[in-house]
Amino acid sequence: MANTEMARALFGMSLGFHIIFATLGVGLPLMIAIAEVSGVLTKDSDYAQLAKRWTKGFVILLGVGVVTGTIVAVQLSLLWPAFMRMVGQVIALPFLIEVFAFFLEALFTAVYIYAADRVRPAVRIASAFLVSLGSALSALLITDVNAFMNTPRGFTLDHGKAVDIHPWQAVFNPAMATEMLHVLVSAYMTVAFVLAAIAAWKLLSPKLADAKVRAYHQKALMLMLSIGGIMAIFTAIAGDLSGKFLAQYQPIKLAAAEGLFNTTTHAPLVIGGIVDGGTQQILGGIELPSLLSFLATDRLDGVVQGLNAFPRSDWPPLFVHLLFDLMVGIGSICIGVALLAWIMKTIRRKQTVLFGNWLLWIIAAAGPLSVLAIESGWVFAEIARQPWTIVGFLRTADAVTSSPDVGLFFILFLTLYLVLAVGTVLALRAYFRLHPLNSEDLSISQPIREVWLP
Repeated sequence: MANTEMARALFGMSLGFHIIFATLGVGLPLMIAIAEVSGVLTKDSDYAQLAKRWTKGFVILLGVGVVTGTIVAVQLSLLWPAFMRMVGQVIALPFLIEVFAFFLEALFTAVYIYAADRVRPAVRIASAFLVSLGSALSALLITDVNAFMNTPRGFTLDHGKAVDIHPWQAVFNPAMATEMLHVLVSAYMTVAFVLAAIAAWKLLSPKLADAKVRAYHQKALMLMLSIGGIMAIFTAIAGDLSGKFLAQYQPIKLAAAEGLFNTTTHAPLVIGGIVDGGTQQILGGIELPSLLSFLATDRLDGVVQGLNAFPRSDWPPLFVHLLFDLMVGIGSICIGVALLAWIMKTIRRKQTVLFGNWLLWIIAAAGPLSVLAIESGWVFAEIARQPWTIVGFLRTADAVTSSPDVGLFFILFLTLYLVLAVGTVLALRAYFRLHPLNSEDLSISQPIREVWLP
Protein backbone atom coordinates (compact mmCIF):
# COMPACT_ATOMS: atom_id res chain seq x y z
CA MET A 1 0.00 0.00 0.00
CA ALA A 2 1.04 3.61 -0.53
CA ASN A 3 1.79 5.54 2.64
CA THR A 4 -1.48 7.48 2.51
CA GLU A 5 -3.64 4.35 2.14
CA MET A 6 -1.72 2.51 4.87
CA ALA A 7 -2.05 5.46 7.24
CA ARG A 8 -5.77 5.70 6.51
CA ALA A 9 -6.18 1.97 7.09
CA LEU A 10 -4.34 2.14 10.42
CA PHE A 11 -6.21 5.19 11.66
CA GLY A 12 -9.53 3.84 10.41
CA MET A 13 -8.94 0.58 12.30
CA SER A 14 -8.01 2.51 15.45
CA LEU A 15 -10.99 4.84 15.25
CA GLY A 16 -13.37 1.99 14.44
CA PHE A 17 -12.19 0.05 17.49
CA HIS A 18 -12.33 3.11 19.74
CA ILE A 19 -15.82 4.13 18.58
CA ILE A 20 -17.33 1.00 20.16
CA PHE A 21 -15.95 1.87 23.60
CA ALA A 22 -16.62 5.58 23.15
CA THR A 23 -20.27 4.90 22.30
CA LEU A 24 -20.73 2.58 25.27
CA GLY A 25 -18.92 5.07 27.48
CA VAL A 26 -21.31 7.85 26.46
CA GLY A 27 -24.54 5.83 26.62
CA LEU A 28 -24.10 3.63 29.68
CA PRO A 29 -23.92 6.44 32.28
CA LEU A 30 -27.27 7.82 31.13
CA MET A 31 -28.87 4.36 31.26
CA ILE A 32 -27.49 3.89 34.77
CA ALA A 33 -28.93 7.24 35.84
CA ILE A 34 -32.32 6.40 34.30
CA ALA A 35 -32.34 3.05 36.12
CA GLU A 36 -31.66 4.88 39.40
CA VAL A 37 -34.53 7.30 38.74
CA SER A 38 -36.81 4.40 37.79
CA GLY A 39 -36.05 2.70 41.12
CA VAL A 40 -36.99 5.82 43.07
CA LEU A 41 -40.20 6.46 41.10
CA THR A 42 -41.43 2.84 41.19
CA LYS A 43 -39.97 2.01 44.63
CA ASP A 44 -38.61 -1.15 43.03
CA SER A 45 -35.08 -2.08 44.11
CA ASP A 46 -34.58 -4.18 40.97
CA TYR A 47 -33.75 -0.98 39.10
CA ALA A 48 -31.05 -0.13 41.63
CA GLN A 49 -29.64 -3.61 41.04
CA LEU A 50 -29.69 -2.93 37.31
CA ALA A 51 -27.74 0.29 37.81
CA LYS A 52 -25.25 -1.50 40.07
CA ARG A 53 -24.51 -4.30 37.61
CA TRP A 54 -24.37 -1.99 34.59
CA THR A 55 -21.87 0.16 36.51
CA LYS A 56 -19.50 -2.81 36.90
CA GLY A 57 -19.49 -3.29 33.15
CA PHE A 58 -19.13 0.45 32.56
CA VAL A 59 -15.96 0.67 34.67
CA ILE A 60 -14.27 -2.10 32.66
CA LEU A 61 -15.30 -0.54 29.35
CA LEU A 62 -14.27 2.94 30.52
CA GLY A 63 -10.76 1.70 31.29
CA VAL A 64 -10.37 0.22 27.83
CA GLY A 65 -11.94 3.31 26.24
CA VAL A 66 -9.35 5.55 27.89
CA VAL A 67 -6.58 3.37 26.40
CA THR A 68 -8.06 3.36 22.89
CA GLY A 69 -8.78 7.09 23.04
CA THR A 70 -5.19 7.79 24.01
CA ILE A 71 -4.00 5.65 21.09
CA VAL A 72 -6.17 7.63 18.66
CA ALA A 73 -4.78 10.90 20.05
CA VAL A 74 -1.20 9.67 19.65
CA GLN A 75 -1.86 8.43 16.12
CA LEU A 76 -3.18 11.84 15.09
CA SER A 77 0.30 13.23 15.71
CA LEU A 78 2.15 10.21 14.33
CA LEU A 79 0.19 9.79 11.11
CA TRP A 80 -1.16 13.26 10.30
CA PRO A 81 1.45 15.87 11.34
CA ALA A 82 0.29 18.54 8.87
CA PHE A 83 -3.27 18.18 10.12
CA MET A 84 -2.19 18.49 13.76
CA ARG A 85 -0.19 21.64 12.99
CA MET A 86 -3.32 23.27 11.63
CA VAL A 87 -5.46 21.91 14.48
CA GLY A 88 -3.00 23.29 17.04
CA GLN A 89 -3.29 26.74 15.49
CA VAL A 90 -7.03 26.90 14.81
CA ILE A 91 -9.19 24.33 16.61
CA ALA A 92 -7.26 23.36 19.76
CA LEU A 93 -9.93 24.71 22.15
CA PRO A 94 -12.21 21.62 22.12
CA PHE A 95 -9.23 19.38 22.97
CA LEU A 96 -8.29 21.64 25.89
CA ILE A 97 -11.84 21.89 27.26
CA GLU A 98 -12.33 18.13 26.85
CA VAL A 99 -9.75 17.55 29.59
CA PHE A 100 -12.08 19.20 32.11
CA ALA A 101 -15.06 17.21 30.83
CA PHE A 102 -13.07 14.02 31.40
CA PHE A 103 -12.17 15.20 34.92
CA LEU A 104 -15.89 15.73 35.61
CA GLU A 105 -16.69 12.22 34.41
CA ALA A 106 -13.83 10.61 36.34
CA LEU A 107 -14.56 12.50 39.58
CA PHE A 108 -18.23 11.66 39.75
CA THR A 109 -17.63 8.08 38.58
CA ALA A 110 -15.53 7.70 41.73
CA VAL A 111 -18.23 9.39 43.83
CA TYR A 112 -20.96 7.19 42.38
CA ILE A 113 -19.04 3.92 42.76
CA TYR A 114 -17.50 4.38 46.19
CA ALA A 115 -20.12 6.51 47.94
CA ALA A 116 -23.33 5.17 46.39
CA ASP A 117 -24.33 3.23 49.52
CA ARG A 118 -23.40 6.08 51.87
CA VAL A 119 -25.35 9.01 50.41
CA ARG A 120 -29.00 9.89 49.93
CA PRO A 121 -30.67 8.65 46.71
CA ALA A 122 -30.87 12.21 45.36
CA VAL A 123 -27.10 12.63 45.70
CA ARG A 124 -26.48 9.24 44.12
CA ILE A 125 -28.74 10.08 41.17
CA ALA A 126 -27.14 13.51 40.77
CA SER A 127 -23.67 11.95 40.66
CA ALA A 128 -24.86 9.45 38.02
CA PHE A 129 -26.21 12.25 35.85
CA LEU A 130 -22.97 14.22 36.27
CA VAL A 131 -21.03 11.19 35.05
CA SER A 132 -23.35 11.14 32.04
CA LEU A 133 -22.85 14.87 31.52
CA GLY A 134 -19.06 14.53 31.60
CA SER A 135 -19.01 11.65 29.14
CA ALA A 136 -21.42 13.45 26.79
CA LEU A 137 -19.36 16.66 26.87
CA SER A 138 -16.18 14.72 26.11
CA ALA A 139 -17.79 13.13 23.06
CA LEU A 140 -19.33 16.40 21.86
CA LEU A 141 -16.10 18.37 22.13
CA ILE A 142 -14.18 15.80 20.09
CA THR A 143 -17.06 15.69 17.61
CA ASP A 144 -16.73 19.45 17.22
CA VAL A 145 -13.23 18.96 15.80
CA ASN A 146 -14.67 16.54 13.26
CA ALA A 147 -17.37 19.10 12.43
CA PHE A 148 -14.64 21.69 11.83
CA MET A 149 -12.96 19.30 9.40
CA ASN A 150 -16.20 19.21 7.40
CA THR A 151 -16.94 22.95 7.52
CA PRO A 152 -13.73 24.77 8.47
CA ARG A 153 -14.14 28.34 9.70
CA GLY A 154 -12.18 30.92 11.67
CA PHE A 155 -9.00 31.28 9.61
CA THR A 156 -7.58 31.94 6.19
CA LEU A 157 -4.77 30.09 4.46
CA ASP A 158 -1.78 32.09 3.23
CA HIS A 159 0.82 30.00 1.34
CA GLY A 160 -0.06 26.94 3.41
CA LYS A 161 -0.03 28.77 6.74
CA ALA A 162 -3.13 29.54 8.82
CA VAL A 163 -3.49 33.30 9.46
CA ASP A 164 -6.21 35.65 10.75
CA ILE A 165 -7.26 32.98 13.25
CA HIS A 166 -10.51 33.23 15.25
CA PRO A 167 -10.72 30.13 17.49
CA TRP A 168 -14.33 30.59 18.60
CA GLN A 169 -15.48 30.86 14.99
CA ALA A 170 -13.75 27.55 14.38
CA VAL A 171 -15.49 26.02 17.39
CA PHE A 172 -18.95 27.26 16.40
CA ASN A 173 -18.69 26.04 12.81
CA PRO A 174 -21.83 25.28 10.75
CA ALA A 175 -21.60 21.49 11.17
CA MET A 176 -21.30 21.60 14.96
CA ALA A 177 -24.98 21.45 15.94
CA THR A 178 -26.14 18.69 13.59
CA GLU A 179 -23.08 16.48 14.18
CA MET A 180 -23.30 16.82 17.96
CA LEU A 181 -27.00 16.00 18.02
CA HIS A 182 -26.58 13.00 15.73
CA VAL A 183 -23.62 11.58 17.69
CA LEU A 184 -25.30 11.93 21.07
CA VAL A 185 -28.75 10.50 20.33
CA SER A 186 -27.33 7.67 18.20
CA ALA A 187 -25.02 6.69 21.06
CA TYR A 188 -27.96 6.57 23.47
CA MET A 189 -30.00 4.56 20.98
CA THR A 190 -27.20 2.06 20.44
CA VAL A 191 -26.49 1.45 24.12
CA ALA A 192 -30.19 1.07 24.93
CA PHE A 193 -30.58 -1.58 22.23
CA VAL A 194 -27.38 -3.35 23.34
CA LEU A 195 -28.69 -3.59 26.90
CA ALA A 196 -32.11 -4.68 25.63
CA ALA A 197 -30.40 -7.35 23.54
CA ILE A 198 -28.55 -8.66 26.61
CA ALA A 199 -31.83 -8.86 28.53
CA ALA A 200 -33.55 -10.62 25.63
CA TRP A 201 -30.66 -13.10 25.39
CA LYS A 202 -30.99 -13.87 29.10
CA LEU A 203 -34.76 -14.41 28.76
CA LEU A 204 -34.11 -16.85 25.91
CA SER A 205 -31.93 -19.04 28.13
CA PRO A 206 -33.64 -22.34 29.00
CA LYS A 207 -31.77 -22.31 32.32
CA LEU A 208 -33.52 -19.14 33.49
CA ALA A 209 -36.25 -20.65 35.66
CA ASP A 210 -36.24 -18.28 38.66
CA ALA A 211 -39.34 -16.07 38.40
CA LYS A 212 -37.71 -13.13 40.18
CA VAL A 213 -34.67 -13.20 37.91
CA ARG A 214 -36.92 -13.40 34.84
CA ALA A 215 -38.90 -10.40 36.10
CA TYR A 216 -35.62 -8.51 36.60
CA HIS A 217 -34.57 -9.09 33.00
CA GLN A 218 -38.07 -8.22 31.75
CA LYS A 219 -37.83 -4.87 33.51
CA ALA A 220 -34.42 -4.23 31.97
CA LEU A 221 -35.80 -5.21 28.57
CA MET A 222 -38.84 -2.95 28.69
CA LEU A 223 -36.96 0.02 30.12
CA MET A 224 -34.25 -0.15 27.47
CA LEU A 225 -36.69 -0.75 24.60
CA SER A 226 -38.55 2.37 25.70
CA ILE A 227 -35.39 4.48 25.78
CA GLY A 228 -34.06 2.87 22.60
CA GLY A 229 -37.28 3.52 20.69
CA ILE A 230 -37.39 7.16 21.75
CA MET A 231 -33.73 7.69 20.89
CA ALA A 232 -34.16 5.92 17.55
CA ILE A 233 -36.84 8.44 16.63
CA PHE A 234 -34.59 11.31 17.69
CA THR A 235 -31.77 9.75 15.67
CA ALA A 236 -34.02 9.72 12.59
CA ILE A 237 -34.84 13.41 13.18
CA ALA A 238 -31.12 14.19 13.61
CA GLY A 239 -30.41 12.26 10.40
CA ASP A 240 -32.98 14.31 8.52
CA LEU A 241 -31.41 17.53 9.79
CA SER A 242 -27.99 16.22 8.77
CA GLY A 243 -29.26 15.49 5.26
CA LYS A 244 -30.56 19.04 4.90
CA PHE A 245 -27.26 20.33 6.24
CA LEU A 246 -25.32 18.31 3.65
CA ALA A 247 -27.52 19.64 0.86
CA GLN A 248 -26.53 23.18 1.84
CA TYR A 249 -22.91 22.85 2.96
CA GLN A 250 -21.56 19.55 1.56
CA PRO A 251 -23.64 18.73 -1.53
CA ILE A 252 -20.93 16.45 -2.93
CA LYS A 253 -21.17 14.26 0.17
CA LEU A 254 -24.95 14.01 -0.17
CA ALA A 255 -24.65 13.22 -3.88
CA ALA A 256 -22.19 10.39 -3.12
CA ALA A 257 -24.43 9.06 -0.35
CA GLU A 258 -27.38 8.87 -2.73
CA GLY A 259 -25.48 7.97 -5.92
CA LEU A 260 -26.77 11.09 -7.69
CA PHE A 261 -24.63 12.10 -10.67
CA ASN A 262 -26.61 14.85 -12.38
CA THR A 263 -27.96 18.01 -10.76
CA THR A 264 -31.73 17.83 -11.02
CA THR A 265 -35.10 18.76 -9.64
CA HIS A 266 -37.42 16.01 -8.39
CA ALA A 267 -34.31 14.04 -7.40
CA PRO A 268 -35.19 10.44 -6.49
CA LEU A 269 -34.17 8.68 -3.31
CA VAL A 270 -32.57 5.34 -4.17
CA ILE A 271 -32.56 2.56 -1.58
CA GLY A 272 -29.92 -0.13 -1.98
CA GLY A 273 -28.13 -0.98 -5.20
CA ILE A 274 -24.53 -0.64 -6.37
CA VAL A 275 -23.28 2.71 -7.68
CA ASP A 276 -21.53 2.28 -11.03
CA GLY A 277 -19.26 5.25 -11.74
CA GLY A 278 -18.70 4.16 -15.33
CA THR A 279 -22.33 4.19 -16.42
CA GLN A 280 -23.28 6.70 -13.70
CA GLN A 281 -26.19 4.55 -12.60
CA ILE A 282 -27.27 2.66 -9.50
CA LEU A 283 -27.67 -1.01 -10.31
CA GLY A 284 -30.43 -2.83 -8.50
CA GLY A 285 -31.67 0.04 -6.33
CA ILE A 286 -35.27 0.88 -5.44
CA GLU A 287 -36.08 4.39 -6.66
CA LEU A 288 -38.54 6.64 -4.82
CA PRO A 289 -39.33 9.60 -7.13
CA SER A 290 -38.76 13.17 -5.84
CA LEU A 291 -38.15 12.01 -2.26
CA LEU A 292 -34.49 13.09 -2.13
CA SER A 293 -35.46 16.59 -3.25
CA PHE A 294 -38.10 16.72 -0.53
CA LEU A 295 -35.76 15.46 2.20
CA ALA A 296 -32.98 17.85 1.14
CA THR A 297 -35.01 20.99 0.42
CA ASP A 298 -38.55 20.37 1.78
CA ARG A 299 -39.80 20.67 -1.81
CA LEU A 300 -40.59 17.91 -4.27
CA ASP A 301 -39.16 20.07 -7.06
CA GLY A 302 -36.11 21.18 -5.07
CA VAL A 303 -32.75 21.23 -6.84
CA VAL A 304 -30.18 18.72 -5.60
CA GLN A 305 -26.62 18.93 -6.88
CA GLY A 306 -25.07 15.83 -8.44
CA LEU A 307 -21.50 14.58 -8.51
CA ASN A 308 -20.94 15.91 -12.02
CA ALA A 309 -21.18 19.44 -10.66
CA PHE A 310 -17.78 18.91 -9.01
CA PRO A 311 -14.31 17.97 -10.28
CA ARG A 312 -13.90 14.21 -10.45
CA SER A 313 -10.72 14.51 -8.38
CA ASP A 314 -12.91 15.68 -5.47
CA TRP A 315 -15.38 12.79 -5.64
CA PRO A 316 -15.59 10.55 -2.56
CA PRO A 317 -15.45 6.76 -3.09
CA LEU A 318 -18.83 5.72 -4.49
CA PHE A 319 -19.26 2.73 -2.16
CA VAL A 320 -20.27 5.19 0.58
CA HIS A 321 -23.81 4.78 -0.78
CA LEU A 322 -23.91 1.29 0.75
CA LEU A 323 -22.60 2.56 4.09
CA PHE A 324 -25.24 5.28 4.14
CA ASP A 325 -28.02 2.81 3.33
CA LEU A 326 -26.76 0.42 6.00
CA MET A 327 -26.79 3.13 8.65
CA VAL A 328 -30.25 4.41 7.74
CA GLY A 329 -31.66 0.91 7.26
CA ILE A 330 -30.58 -0.33 10.68
CA GLY A 331 -31.90 2.82 12.34
CA SER A 332 -35.27 2.20 10.68
CA ILE A 333 -35.21 -1.44 11.85
CA CYS A 334 -34.58 -0.31 15.43
CA ILE A 335 -37.59 2.01 15.31
CA GLY A 336 -39.65 -0.89 13.95
CA VAL A 337 -38.45 -3.27 16.69
CA ALA A 338 -39.35 -0.79 19.44
CA LEU A 339 -42.77 -0.16 17.87
CA LEU A 340 -43.44 -3.88 17.52
CA ALA A 341 -42.49 -4.45 21.15
CA TRP A 342 -44.83 -1.65 22.25
CA ILE A 343 -47.69 -3.18 20.22
CA MET A 344 -47.09 -6.63 21.73
CA LYS A 345 -46.88 -5.15 25.22
CA THR A 346 -50.21 -3.39 24.66
CA ILE A 347 -51.90 -6.52 23.33
CA ARG A 348 -50.55 -8.79 26.08
CA ARG A 349 -50.47 -6.27 28.92
CA LYS A 350 -52.38 -8.56 31.30
CA GLN A 351 -50.15 -11.56 30.67
CA THR A 352 -47.01 -12.46 32.59
CA VAL A 353 -45.01 -13.29 29.45
CA LEU A 354 -45.13 -10.31 27.13
CA PHE A 355 -43.02 -11.53 24.22
CA GLY A 356 -42.64 -14.82 22.42
CA ASN A 357 -39.19 -16.20 21.66
CA TRP A 358 -39.43 -15.01 18.05
CA LEU A 359 -39.58 -11.38 19.20
CA LEU A 360 -36.84 -11.90 21.78
CA TRP A 361 -34.58 -13.19 18.99
CA ILE A 362 -35.32 -10.05 16.95
CA ILE A 363 -34.50 -7.82 19.92
CA ALA A 364 -31.32 -9.79 20.61
CA ALA A 365 -30.22 -9.19 17.01
CA ALA A 366 -31.04 -5.47 17.19
CA GLY A 367 -28.22 -4.86 19.69
CA PRO A 368 -25.32 -5.94 17.45
CA LEU A 369 -27.05 -4.31 14.48
CA SER A 370 -27.16 -0.97 16.27
CA VAL A 371 -23.40 -1.20 16.89
CA LEU A 372 -22.95 -1.95 13.18
CA ALA A 373 -25.00 1.17 12.39
CA ILE A 374 -22.70 3.31 14.55
CA GLU A 375 -19.64 1.88 12.80
CA SER A 376 -21.07 2.31 9.30
CA GLY A 377 -22.16 5.86 10.15
CA TRP A 378 -18.68 6.87 11.25
CA VAL A 379 -17.01 5.16 8.29
CA PHE A 380 -19.42 6.98 5.99
CA ALA A 381 -18.73 10.31 7.71
CA GLU A 382 -14.96 9.96 7.30
CA ILE A 383 -14.74 8.25 3.90
CA ALA A 384 -17.31 10.52 2.24
CA ARG A 385 -15.15 13.53 3.14
CA GLN A 386 -12.26 12.17 1.09
CA PRO A 387 -10.01 13.26 -0.56
CA TRP A 388 -10.01 16.02 2.08
CA THR A 389 -8.88 15.96 5.69
CA ILE A 390 -10.02 19.55 6.15
CA VAL A 391 -12.48 20.26 3.36
CA GLY A 392 -11.21 22.83 0.91
CA PHE A 393 -7.94 23.45 2.76
CA LEU A 394 -5.95 20.25 3.39
CA ARG A 395 -6.01 17.09 1.31
CA THR A 396 -5.40 13.77 3.01
CA ALA A 397 -2.39 13.05 0.81
CA ASP A 398 -0.80 16.33 1.99
CA ALA A 399 -1.53 15.67 5.67
CA VAL A 400 0.03 12.21 5.96
CA THR A 401 3.37 11.36 7.55
CA SER A 402 6.39 10.50 5.42
CA SER A 403 7.54 7.82 7.87
CA PRO A 404 8.26 4.45 6.20
CA ASP A 405 7.17 2.52 9.30
CA VAL A 406 3.39 2.86 9.00
CA GLY A 407 3.05 -0.79 7.93
CA LEU A 408 4.91 -1.91 11.06
CA PHE A 409 2.67 0.31 13.19
CA PHE A 410 -0.37 -1.32 11.58
CA ILE A 411 0.76 -4.81 12.65
CA LEU A 412 1.66 -3.69 16.18
CA PHE A 413 -1.60 -1.85 16.78
CA LEU A 414 -3.67 -4.65 15.25
CA THR A 415 -2.05 -7.03 17.73
CA LEU A 416 -2.77 -4.62 20.58
CA TYR A 417 -6.44 -4.31 19.59
CA LEU A 418 -6.83 -8.08 19.45
CA VAL A 419 -5.37 -8.35 22.96
CA LEU A 420 -7.64 -5.56 24.22
CA ALA A 421 -10.74 -7.09 22.60
CA VAL A 422 -10.08 -10.57 24.00
CA GLY A 423 -9.11 -9.15 27.39
CA THR A 424 -12.26 -7.02 27.61
CA VAL A 425 -14.55 -9.96 26.79
CA LEU A 426 -12.75 -12.23 29.26
CA ALA A 427 -12.87 -9.59 32.01
CA LEU A 428 -16.59 -9.00 31.56
CA ARG A 429 -17.37 -12.72 31.41
CA ALA A 430 -15.22 -13.44 34.46
CA TYR A 431 -16.81 -10.71 36.57
CA PHE A 432 -20.41 -11.63 35.84
CA ARG A 433 -19.67 -15.34 36.15
CA LEU A 434 -18.13 -14.80 39.58
CA HIS A 435 -20.98 -12.46 40.60
CA PRO A 436 -24.14 -14.12 39.27
CA LEU A 437 -27.53 -12.55 39.77
CA ASN A 438 -29.29 -14.21 42.71
CA SER A 439 -32.97 -13.97 43.53
CA GLU A 440 -31.97 -12.87 47.06
CA ASP A 441 -30.65 -9.66 45.52
CA LEU A 442 -34.01 -8.83 43.95
CA SER A 443 -37.31 -7.45 45.15
CA ILE A 444 -40.59 -9.32 45.10
CA SER A 445 -41.52 -9.61 41.45
CA GLN A 446 -43.83 -6.82 40.31
CA PRO A 447 -46.07 -6.91 37.23
CA ILE A 448 -44.12 -5.78 34.20
CA ARG A 449 -46.75 -3.17 33.37
CA GLU A 450 -45.48 -1.16 36.37
CA VAL A 451 -42.24 -0.34 34.56
CA TRP A 452 -41.77 3.42 34.69
CA LEU A 453 -41.60 4.13 30.95
CA PRO A 454 -44.44 2.75 28.75
